Amino acid sequence: MKNVVVLTGAGISAESGIKTFRDHNGLWENHDVMDVASIEGWYRNPALVLEFYNQRRKQATTVIPNRAHTYLASLQEQYNITIITQNVDNLHERAGSKNVVHLHGKLSEVKSFNNPSYVKDIGGDEIQLGDFCPDGHQLRPNIVWFGEEVPMLETAADVCETADIFIIIGTSLQVYPAAGLIYNVPQNANVFIIDPKVDEINVPNHYTYIQESAVNGVTILEQYLKAL
Repeated sequence: MKNVVVLTGAGISAESGIKTFRDHNGLWENHDVMDVASIEGWYRNPALVLEFYNQRRKQATTVIPNRAHTYLASLQEQYNITIITQNVDNLHERAGSKNVVHLHGKLSEVKSFNNPSYVKDIGGDEIQLGDFCPDGHQLRPNIVWFGEEVPMLETAADVCETADIFIIIGTSLQVYPAAGLIYNVPQNANVFIIDPKVDEINVPNHYTYIQESAVNGVTILEQYLKAL
């Protein structure tokens, strides 16, 4: 079976109703993104950060996977497929995908501020200041914020090096280090990019561009894959 590696970004989740911040001049739910998604923001106002993610967690329970998510899950029948996602929701898993690498963490998880190896899934529950883990330290969202290292980056890079087919959906490849994963893909791999703003993406001309939303784009992608 061929190896398919998929890199997904905010565009695929947006069609399920999860808002992005890049389309709102750096504002995310009326907050400056650096106030709620950076380590500096946490140090300034941890209560604000916790409440922000409590609301995001609550919102995530109200949305469902869309056609793009379910299509990617269906590819498991034909390919060895790994999804590398920049998104923190669990829509890929809920659609049925089994092998998902979360670059930026998971919204449903919390961890110890002092010990990153202590991780707990809380589903859609809230956490507050004063909620401690067994080591006595404050719980925080298990999210990779701006200013923090990306622990799963090396794993993702290794996966990209195995790709026979590489698919990019819903990301403009503007956010590093995730955007740099394209350079780990073998030169002879078939590469497809689905994004309504593909003209803003600076990658080689021999890639196949599908200038559509994620949901519309996977229908076109399906025809390309059948032809391989």
